[in-house]
Amino acid sequence: MNATAEYRVLLVEDDRELASMVAEYLLPHGFDVAIEGRGDRAADRIANEAPDVVILDVNLPGIDGFSVCRAVRPHFSGPILILTARGDEIDEVVGLEVGADDYMAKPVRPRALLARLRAHLRKALPGDVDAPENRVAVGSLVVDAGRRMVELAGATIDLTTAEFDLLWLLAQSAGQVLSRGDIYQHIHGIKHDGLDRSIDLRVSRLRKKLGDDSINPQRIKSVRGVGYLLSVEQ
Repeated sequence: MNATAEYRVLLVEDDRELASMVAEYLLPHGFDVAIEGRGDRAADRIANEAPDVVILDVNLPGIDGFSVCRAVRPHFSGPILILTARGDEIDEVVGLEVGADDYMAKPVRPRALLARLRAHLRKALPGDVDAPENRVAVGSLVVDAGRRMVELAGATIDLTTAEFDLLWLLAQSAGQVLSRGDIYQHIHGIKHDGLDRSIDLRVSRLRKKLGDDSINPQRIKSVRGVGYLLSVEQ
């Protein structure tokens, strides 16, 4: 292991050339990358090695990346990033449905991947978890950044890391419209290219988990041509 590595990554990718390229690029940036070429061995390695983040290809020998993600998500709390060869919307939707925090289309852009990883692994500033600024209540919705917990009408809502980060961002600016570009920049750490629909898909997932009407949402509202807002009138 790289003695200077800050984070441990398990890259599940059967393309050896691509896997080696990603590992070599990430190494000097503080990431120690272990490589697994088979999906049917990935779940055990994630459980035994407890990496900080997992990068999963979709098409793998043994079992596919979606199945791996679905299997480990209940007990693995770290970020999971899905790689898809086609960038098809169906892959993006399925990835989020099985608990992935993010996805990237191949061919992999190393600098963009690095930015995504850093954004997902960014540590919260140290402080009192009970500090008022770490907790926002909007009607019956409570978002607690210190404990990374969400409650709706007293019931705990389970969110992925990326879903929580998006909801926390919206909660901090409740009643204000946030543009897709600003949300994307905050979540991913890079400028929105105008094509990536990950924010829209994540909003859709959040609405579903919060019991919001997908046709006429009252909690997370769309502002046509601009972005989204968390409504203070629910």
